[in-house]
Amino acid sequence: MSAPGPVSVDAAAVVDLLKTLVGIPSVNPSVAAGGAGEGAIARCLAGACERLGLTVALEEVAPGRPNVIAVLPGADPSRGRSLLLNGHTDTVGAGAMEAPFSPSLRGDRLYGRGVFDMKCGLAAMVEAVAALVRAGLRPRGDVVLTFAADEEHASLGTAAIARTRRADAAIVTEPTQLRICIAHKGFAWVMLRTTGRAAHGSDHAAGIDAIAHMGRVLSALERFDREVLARRSHPLLGRPSLHASLISGGEGPSTYPPSCELGVERRTLPGETPEGVRAEFDAILDRLRREDPRFQAAAELVIARPGLEVDRGTPIVRALHAALERHVTPSPEYVGQAAWFDAALLAEAGIPAVIFGPSGAGWHAAVEYADLPSVAACAQVLAQVILDFCGTAPA
Repeated sequence: MSAPGPVSVDAAAVVDLLKTLVGIPSVNPSVAAGGAGEGAIARCLAGACERLGLTVALEEVAPGRPNVIAVLPGADPSRGRSLLLNGHTDTVGAGAMEAPFSPSLRGDRLYGRGVFDMKCGLAAMVEAVAALVRAGLRPRGDVVLTFAADEEHASLGTAAIARTRRADAAIVTEPTQLRICIAHKGFAWVMLRTTGRAAHGSDHAAGIDAIAHMGRVLSALERFDREVLARRSHPLLGRPSLHASLISGGEGPSTYPPSCELGVERRTLPGETPEGVRAEFDAILDRLRREDPRFQAAAELVIARPGLEVDRGTPIVRALHAALERHVTPSPEYVGQAAWFDAALLAEAGIPAVIFGPSGAGWHAAVEYADLPSVAACAQVLAQVILDFCGTAPA
């Protein structure tokens, strides 16, 4: 479904830009050794925004790894709302992907590393503003395009943006199949360590087996997942979860292991806190200590990221819904995502944030593609949201 509007996107232009972006390697060097980083793609996006007349700044979050901040100043900010559009420029490694940085067009699909996650969203952001500029329309409120480094590792880019930028709302253009994502899970990484006593394998009385003790931890975690987490639920996200992801310990076949380490990822629902997660693990270890005085263990919360949930009645969600109704579908769909996104950092900083982006497939996979008509549709919807949310005045 499509209805005429005051602006029209240039489908060919958005495809050309997307091809250019895919052709620039931007593998996160913290994820894959030797990755090119975000410098070259940041300069490309900065140039594209400068040609549209935006005010552009490159702000490094690590040496040679800049964010791009491009602002279309509002014509009358006191009478219009500001909108921040956000996407990340880095990708994971190419792995076994064939010709990852040579974009391949097959029908309505463009293939290559990062085309889906998430250079298609970046191209849509730029084209949305380009469509406004071509139409001679100027938003009343500021429109801020933020192209962030390092989402695939520590989210240094959007964390810096959240600290330094303010807006009345934000849209993160991660791919959502043109659906409105109003919720996603958070996560916490917990490192557990059991302490035993080294001894010769023949000396049963002296040795304390830290690996066997970690086995008790694993059994307790499995029980907690089955009996506690499985009973919690969210209408869009389902249940929270945990899994053991890393384990190490032991010195040799004939030595009692003095220590064992276990890494656990806990996927959280909106509203679950780092403090609550830490308390869960502490309670499990306390119970095991009561059962066996020789049991020694500690838990460390390594990192925690919050989940996201935004109300459907929030102004930015209503504007996105209306734009989708006008240009894409009479029945916009609301979804949640099990994965974590930078949108949570913006929301945590007080900026109402929603996720909306093009269609495709292949997150971190050997075959990755974006659906090109959906990229143009995403740009059209974003342009409409800018008009409706920020207000417009003659350029």
